[in-house]
Amino acid sequence: DSSKTRDKAMEQLIQLMDADKLPVDLSDGFGPQEFIEVKSKEPIVVDEEAAVVEAVQVLNNLATLKLKAQGLRDGALEVRSLVDLLFTDEPITEEQIDQLKKGFKVLKDFAQANLRYRAGRSEAEEARAILDAALKTDRT
Repeated sequence: DSSKTRDKAMEQLIQLMDADKLPVDLSDGFGPQEFIEVKSKEPIVVDEEAAVVEAVQVLNNLATLKLKAQGLRDGALEVRSLVDLLFTDEPITEEQIDQLKKGFKVLKDFAQANLRYRAGRSEAEEARAILDAALKTDRT
């Protein structure tokens, strides 16, 4: 609703009236302030279907994130236990240090995958609710 839009609508109205395609009698005149914008409503079903498609995509993404996090979990927990050795006064072997250095990538990958999974899980709660609503039947 801007003055530019109102002016354009006014021009279209004048053209329709001049072409006698709009039967009106405007004895007091007509200004852009009297315009009311009428928008046709999209069918709600289309919006609901799009929401269901998006919800399924979100849930599919969550499944992928969970699978990735699970695949990295065991290796990351093993490396994590070695990290604790760095903070004790107990001696640590060169082999453990090498294992730790090699494992930092797994640890980082798991931490990132786990964070993405947890964030995706929050988003997927809404997607699950949308899908549940779409799956309800009149009989239940």
